[in-house]
Amino acid sequence: MYTLFFSPNACSLASHIALAESGLPYEIRRVKFAENEQQSEAYLKINPKGRVPALMTDRGVLTETVAILAFVAQAAPEAKLAPLNDPFLFGRMQAFNAYIASTVHVAYAHWRRSYRWADSQASFDDMMAKAPKNFHDCFQLIEDDFLEGPYVLGEAYSVADPYLYLMTSWLPNLKLDRTDFPKVNAHFERMKERPAVQRAEAEQAAAA
Repeated sequence: MYTLFFSPNACSLASHIALAESGLPYEIRRVKFAENEQQSEAYLKINPKGRVPALMTDRGVLTETVAILAFVAQAAPEAKLAPLNDPFLFGRMQAFNAYIASTVHVAYAHWRRSYRWADSQASFDDMMAKAPKNFHDCFQLIEDDFLEGPYVLGEAYSVADPYLYLMTSWLPNLKLDRTDFPKVNAHFERMKERPAVQRAEAEQAAAA
């Protein structure tokens, strides 16, 4: 049994969807950010970074979305959540997920968590003002160059798809319109119909 530590509306949803797709046995545990539970002594023993997701396995805890997604895909090869027999395609999937983690998510975080990079209100204001354009530009690059359609890697679904779905769901928070990115929007609508996405979102709502 795997245990996924999550927070609602956080990037942990991508790992949750992957688990739901995988057929692996899992349970979820909510980390209450509003109560600063991520900084509690108990949770820091699980993930010293004080963030989600964290996945508890029988061999220890894994952190970071990119690592958890790859692990889930490899732990359930029969679910075909990654091109495990094609090193180049697997590398392309990892490149996409790394871009989401290192650039797209960071662009969003400059709007919501600018205190991570600065201390003055003027700096916060600058980062928050620039964040929508940066996030938009990231999605324009995904639309134009990275998303083959219908899924990230073309016809084959992979763990890159829940990661993109999660990030796309954040566009309205920055007052950005999904329909400005037709391929991204079509991907989002397609993902909403997947039973694993519906299951993960229902489980998180029930745990909230």
